[in-house]
Amino acid sequence: MKKILVVCGNGLGSSFIVEMNVKAILKELGIEAEVSHTDLTTSKTERADYFIGSADLVEHLEDGTREVLKLNNIMDKQELRQVIETKIKEG
Repeated sequence: MKKILVVCGNGLGSSFIVEMNVKAILKELGIEAEVSHTDLTTSKTERADYFIGSADLVEHLEDGTREVLKLNNIMDKQELRQVIETKIKEG
């Protein structure tokens, strides 16, 4: 099962909201995945298939070993859906 980690500055409010949105979109698309949220610092030590967050934050996770999905507006559900449909595969 794929693991998705939603990242924000403090790992509290906004990442939790995005986590709920990711779960809802995945359910609609019939994609199973484990989804959780955390802060940027902790995410650097976490393992996940995909890291999702605002472009200005998650760019710090890019090291060639992580699949980093950048959002321009983390509250835009349409943008989130597009990123999920484009980048996250079933499986």
